[in-house]
Amino acid sequence: MKQLMFHDDPAFWFETLRNLGLSAYGGSDVGEVIATASRITSGDYDGWHAAWLSTAGRLETEARGAHPVSACDGLLRASSYYRAAEFFLHRNPEDPRMIPYEDTVLHGYLYRAAGEPPGPRPTVVMHNGFDGAAEELHFFGALGGQERGYHVLTFDGPGQPAAVHRDGLVFRPDWENVVGPVLDFLTQDPGVDPARIALLGVSLGGYLAPRAAAYEPRLAAVVALDGVFDAVSALTAHLPLPQEEEVERAAAAGPDAELDRMLTDARANSPILRWAFDHGRYVTNTSTDREFLAEYARYSFKDGSAGNITCPVLACEATDDLYCAPTGEEESDPRRLYRHLTAPKTLLSFTEVEGGDAHCHPGAIRLAVARIFDWLDDTI
Repeated sequence: MKQLMFHDDPAFWFETLRNLGLSAYGGSDVGEVIATASRITSGDYDGWHAAWLSTAGRLETEARGAHPVSACDGLLRASSYYRAAEFFLHRNPEDPRMIPYEDTVLHGYLYRAAGEPPGPRPTVVMHNGFDGAAEELHFFGALGGQERGYHVLTFDGPGQPAAVHRDGLVFRPDWENVVGPVLDFLTQDPGVDPARIALLGVSLGGYLAPRAAAYEPRLAAVVALDGVFDAVSALTAHLPLPQEEEVERAAAAGPDAELDRMLTDARANSPILRWAFDHGRYVTNTSTDREFLAEYARYSFKDGSAGNITCPVLACEATDDLYCAPTGEEESDPRRLYRHLTAPKTLLSFTEVEGGDAHCHPGAIRLAVARIFDWLDDTI
């Protein structure tokens, strides 16, 4: 999608588009997002935080004095803007502006199918990716599934907001050990049909969900939104080396002053890398950019495990993906995943003419939800 604001900062533009997209299900208002973003200077993390915090606080104050339906509507949008305010603060995990959490339980929400139809229902388990929260999925699939007769369970796993904020739980690539206990919990519910449980992962979840499906036989289908074959390629594509394997080998080999200098220079020239390295160190508990890069290289299907998946797979792709677009003559990462699948598989592309060509399709949320749940209808 054409970059309409922050022309020199694709990271700030994408997060603005991401919040604009939430308006499809009431998670934002277009004018509020544009007015807030217009007060921000590209690359200014403190200014980003201050602008979104101001909008959220003003909206919360008004909502708490409103009538019930208006209050609900306003507080829902305010919650989105509070999440937006915190987004770029993870360079310093001790930053007091980060949203605090006091409890220590795995955080999730269970949405019952609309109308509570009789008998066990198909259920979709949803989780986000590298930086998204379970609360964001309220707008990106949970409501859409609920109104179509699905139960939907959303949750934050290790490395995701509630888990890392509350308990310091950081990411792990063997996501089947995260999904397994979630399914143990879910299948105890008599309203859930255990033979019709699908798993959907967003962004990095496009690796995590298929990875879980490779070792978790209880899943009837898996959706990768968008598909990820090799997570670190989204970073190495921005680095000045011809082969991503060279970066991965160097990062894993231990201290390397030359590589450290290259990463420092690269982050200074790329808003994407600046944010990704800062956030990545936080959610993986690594101390340097090089250590994070080595850890992130573990999130890959190069080990052949995509071939272990037996349930049907829907791999989605965005044709102008900021993170997973092909470089040079290479195929996109979703297509790499699709090519390595041996289970029944479908590739679903979202394009510029549809407004869905950005990473995970925030400009076409209703279109994406419709296509995904229509596929689930046909599959489970």
